[in-house]
Amino acid sequence: MSIQKKWFQSWFDTSYYHILYKNRNDDEAQRFISNLVEYLNIAKDQKILDLACGKGRHAIFLNQMGYDVTGVDLSKQSIDAANTHSNDRLKFSVHDMRKPMKSKFDVVLNMFTSFGYFDTLEDDLMVIMAIKKSLKADGIGVIDFMNIDNVINTLVPQNSVDIDGVNFQIKRVFDGNFIRKSIQVKDGTETYNFEEIVRAYSHEDFKTMLSANGLQLIDCFGSYDLQAFDPKLSSRLILIFKSSL
Repeated sequence: MSIQKKWFQSWFDTSYYHILYKNRNDDEAQRFISNLVEYLNIAKDQKILDLACGKGRHAIFLNQMGYDVTGVDLSKQSIDAANTHSNDRLKFSVHDMRKPMKSKFDVVLNMFTSFGYFDTLEDDLMVIMAIKKSLKADGIGVIDFMNIDNVINTLVPQNSVDIDGVNFQIKRVFDGNFIRKSIQVKDGTETYNFEEIVRAYSHEDFKTMLSANGLQLIDCFGSYDLQAFDPKLSSRLILIFKSSL
């Protein structure tokens, strides 16, 4: 009997995922990292974990800035791509984010809405606990999530894009608990269907989850330029936290 893969296991390991998102703004990502490094005052001898790193764009830039970085992701295809950039101070491996790392880190980053993928709240809480257990006693955690109120208010129900000869028909809906994105891929005569499903956590939801797991929210930003968080207007929800124990 075969076990059906979760949406993220099926979608993230396809070439179509990387085609659809290949034009992500690297300049924006680098500006965000630079702003974070300055704000957190990360020393060059501190170790950084990029949790759910994808193909490693944040980890690679941090390493280019001189940092010792470990990137982990569940997608083998993404890690294989990231490993083409690995060196003595930049390492990548396949890892389930619900499980703590064997080593501890000064900074743990969870970037670009790489949270809320699982079916149950319990699984997401396991991620929070894994972050805590992977942090040193004085370590800092960062979760970069979407601002759910803004996303719901500006949700585009559907659109179509053509990239590299592949057509993507994308539909979006908020079902009360999750933002669901249905992606139909047409490549020549072949048609494939994928999903992206992210639980709609609010600022207050995160505050509750962090506090319940012994983590203290110390700051919150609403953009990659680290502007103050506005529940209605901000595009991002960037949470900075540390252990409260």
